[in-house]
Amino acid sequence: MFLLAIDWSAFFANVGQFILAFSILVILHELGHFLPAKWFGCRVEKFYLFFNPWFSFWKKQIGETEYGLGWVPLGGYVKISGMIDESMDKEQMKLEPQPWEFRSKPAWQRLIIMIGGVVVNFILAFVLFAMILFVWGEERLPVKNLKYGLATDSLATSVGLKDGDIITAVNNEPLVFMNNLPKELMLTDAVTLEVNRNGKDTTLKLPEGFISHLTKNQRQGFVAPRFPVIVDSLSTKIEFASGKFEKGDRFLSVNNQPVTYFHEFERLKQQNKGKVIPITVLRGNDTATVAVKVQENGSIGFYPQAPTVLLGTEKVDYSFFEAIPAGFSYGINTLRDYITGIRLLFTSKEHKVSDNLGSLISIGKTFGGSWDWHRFWTMTALFSIILAFMNILPIPALDGGHALFTLFEIITGRKPSDKFMEYAQMVGMVLLLGLMAYALGLDIWRLFK
Repeated sequence: MFLLAIDWSAFFANVGQFILAFSILVILHELGHFLPAKWFGCRVEKFYLFFNPWFSFWKKQIGETEYGLGWVPLGGYVKISGMIDESMDKEQMKLEPQPWEFRSKPAWQRLIIMIGGVVVNFILAFVLFAMILFVWGEERLPVKNLKYGLATDSLATSVGLKDGDIITAVNNEPLVFMNNLPKELMLTDAVTLEVNRNGKDTTLKLPEGFISHLTKNQRQGFVAPRFPVIVDSLSTKIEFASGKFEKGDRFLSVNNQPVTYFHEFERLKQQNKGKVIPITVLRGNDTATVAVKVQENGSIGFYPQAPTVLLGTEKVDYSFFEAIPAGFSYGINTLRDYITGIRLLFTSKEHKVSDNLGSLISIGKTFGGSWDWHRFWTMTALFSIILAFMNILPIPALDGGHALFTLFEIITGRKPSDKFMEYAQMVGMVLLLGLMAYALGLDIWRLFK
């Protein structure tokens, strides 16, 4: 039954997009190490996408470098001669340093080699954000366009919100666009909302624990634009028992229960999985009744008019040269928001590591379950920023750890011993593997929970 409940098309769409995005990020990151290493005369023994313990899916020797595809999709690596890295090649380090080895190069060259991957990831993110703005522009839903108000879920109603409310400010900062609401809610540890309810303003101070509950809910639901259910087009999978929907039909009732807005329709169809139900619609100036089967997954098989179409969005288009600074600014703001989120994990009771940490499973879900190039490149740019920031942290086994030791050498003139570097690498790897195992365990727990 568990397997039957999985939406396999969404699953494979997420997996495919994750593998493609992750491959792009890893290859370019490792290229950021590979190119300066070659420029400075280092011998690069291996260049791998994914890790390859015991065997490789594919490998080919070209010159002095073995290029390959591993089978463990947790990263990738370049093996540079004379460098203490994931390979922990202690035998090579016992030999006398050779001119082509990493350890024989000046400290400033080794520093450039170490931070090359991070620099490439930052540049990639800025370029992607710029190209996204150039190709798709920026589309936002103004709060003033919420003519039907907001639809609330159980978490929203539990803290005092009601269907039809309009949130006008968060923590005394005016909310101009709905797109900004998730960020405004999550990047704080206390929330006060200004709400317009039936034309009157009211203030709601959300209780302690709200943000924690929102995080545990994977940031889904809470509030969304409220809009009527109007048929736009039909799927080939729809099963009519009698009658047929037409473009422009507006839902009035589902299974003899009144329906005005989409969130009401969503709730009712979930209660009628596997059943044939009557749906009454307004068609022009008349009404019509259509009998249709609700599939076991809760879908019916039609596409409603999107809220962005019904409510109207504000679109900003960018020329190529306008997109470059706008993309850079977008990337800086994204990095700032991410750092704020990390800081809150250590300073706020509302933000817990166990609620926010995730493995490949959580990352894969962010692609949305369908192939959307706009979303794909946006998530790839976001992950590039995250990968760059995480790698520059001064943790042994990460680029930042190696860079820190190299900076210490440049400042003091004293180079850490190979034995110290070996132990530091081992400690860093244990920490990282432990964190990855913890994150995977949390995701598996969430799946079964």
